[in-house]
Amino acid sequence: MVQANAASGMAVHDDCKLKFQELKAKRSYRFIVFKIEEQQVVIDKIGDPTESYEAFQACLPADECRYAVFDFDFTTSENCQKSKIYFIAWSPEISRVRMKMVYASSKDRFKRELDGIQVELQATDPSEMSFDIVKARAI
Repeated sequence: MVQANAASGMAVHDDCKLKFQELKAKRSYRFIVFKIEEQQVVIDKIGDPTESYEAFQACLPADECRYAVFDFDFTTSENCQKSKIYFIAWSPEISRVRMKMVYASSKDRFKRELDGIQVELQATDPSEMSFDIVKARAI
């Protein structure tokens, strides 16, 4: 079943929430990339738990918008292993204006569907979501 969003007319495929719950609860995946297709948010790519941040970044198209969640592992200054779930809104400068508008208008509604997001990043080019930035936001 697909639930429509009255505000933007955007639906979120049930798979999106299901896979996100698996990432959050079971750590079954390192990341999930979502795209908007035919007025609904669907899964584009999934990374297994061993995937690197670089592999995740390589999944984002240079000229199209995407949403993504990434399970980021890090070690605190007290030497504790922790993890934070990032929501990344990827909107490259060179993507079509209409696409950017659709992703921007649907983002908050979609993000609310994913319960457990801890950090949000907006990026228009890879430097805005570099590993160093992600790491700095975790601590």
